[in-house]
Amino acid sequence: MADITGRDLIAMFDAIAAMIETQKGHLSELDGVIGDADHGVTMGIGFSAVTEALSQLDASSAEPTAVFNAAAKSFLNAVGASSGPLYATAFMRAGAAAKGKASLDRDAMVDVVAALSRGIQERGKATRGEKTMVDAWLPGAEAAEAARAAGEPLGACLAAAAAAAKEGADSTKAMLASKGRASRLGERALGHMDPGAASAAMILQVIAEEFKD
Repeated sequence: MADITGRDLIAMFDAIAAMIETQKGHLSELDGVIGDADHGVTMGIGFSAVTEALSQLDASSAEPTAVFNAAAKSFLNAVGASSGPLYATAFMRAGAAAKGKASLDRDAMVDVVAALSRGIQERGKATRGEKTMVDAWLPGAEAAEAARAAGEPLGACLAAAAAAAKEGADSTKAMLASKGRASRLGERALGHMDPGAASAAMILQVIAEEFKD
């Protein structure tokens, strides 16, 4: 496929926001079992703010870094909950990875996915196995990088990321939580998927669908 432009990234964020809008009830339901029951609503507010901010950009000339930076600022301003700083940092890291590029080829887009994951992990100070969104983002990034190393095209790299993220989100059902409100539930959190991991897997699935070959 052709390289990904700022216009393409704006369309990607629009697609993510639309998906979150349809899934916010389900995500809040997941969060109601082990959290504050607001994850879906919070994510909806954040991505709605992102699409509003991006609509103010000139899509024909906006570079990828500008798109990610605008997304970071608007998400953080709209969401004060924990997911606000996490996704704002992720988008800032993605913007840094894309800095100086007018468009993103396969290698650059995989670097962006890795940067998103790294931003989530660094800001949340979380590691794999703690029943957080890192359990979806990290396997997703690793799968994208592995597919790239194997010479796969961008569509296959992103599809691998989405599949690994979904598997990672599913794996959180068997985990005890060590962070957030869920950590107070102990074994009562077992059997329930982490809502942040669930939404992360959904986001990577949208990204894969937007840029499939």
